[in-house]
Amino acid sequence: MTIRKVTVLGTGVLGSQIAFQTAFHGFDVTAYDISDEAVAGARDRFAKLAATYRIEVPGGDTKAEKTEAGIVATTDLAAAVQDADLVIEAVPEVLTIKEQTYRQVGELAPAKTIFATNSSTLLPSDIKDYTGRPDKFLALHFANQVWRYNTAEVMGTPDTDPQVFRAVVEFAAAIGMEPIELHKEKAGYVLNSLLVPLLNAAMALGAGGFAEPEAVDKTWRIGTGAPVGPFQMLDVIGLTTPYNILVNGGEEGQQLAAWLKTNYIDKGKLGIATGEGFYKYSE
Repeated sequence: MTIRKVTVLGTGVLGSQIAFQTAFHGFDVTAYDISDEAVAGARDRFAKLAATYRIEVPGGDTKAEKTEAGIVATTDLAAAVQDADLVIEAVPEVLTIKEQTYRQVGELAPAKTIFATNSSTLLPSDIKDYTGRPDKFLALHFANQVWRYNTAEVMGTPDTDPQVFRAVVEFAAAIGMEPIELHKEKAGYVLNSLLVPLLNAAMALGAGGFAEPEAVDKTWRIGTGAPVGPFQMLDVIGLTTPYNILVNGGEEGQQLAAWLKTNYIDKGKLGIATGEGFYKYSE
């Protein structure tokens, strides 16, 4: 199974990064989103990523501009997937949106196309029946700032063809990721199974008034030697992602979601992407 043409559905923070990283490593990339406004936002993110890659990524000084120019961005879903070898879905973490997306794409994409979800909380088995091709569907999960935190967690379902699984593992390695293979489905994969409890514990300390975010982060950095604390991580991730997860959780999760919404999200403080979250950021 040869993967050369890749389509990314959803051009938010992480979708844009996946598209750029894939194009940077020589693949033909199409980025799809639902509106001209969203596509314009993607173009802006690609330009910022090009600036970052020029500074931080080996070879970026010569390849970043060409990478940015080479990504096709479109609102035409049929055109976006018509010859794709791999479709990576990075739409909002809402099951009904993913269902609608896969029902459409399943009808439009050719039979050869592999589908991969970047969902961070939903199991691929929650989605597979909407794809029309469960044997060619699995999860491929990236961490934010993919050029720096370059894990790619690969997780199939009992229906995933082993050859499809292997092809996606090889693709992940080909775009500069470290493939992390999961032998069976696990909510949160490896990374978020470790990370989410930490982030939730940090937010509980902040929401409960026990300590300021800066103090929590300082404690974590000093106590563990980690370069950043949990609230700094949340700003990188973007606050809407943990909010969407928490608001659909139990009572404690909903309380944390309400705290995030009132104190940060409603004030436009969504993290690094907006210039302010728990911390303020300059250009």
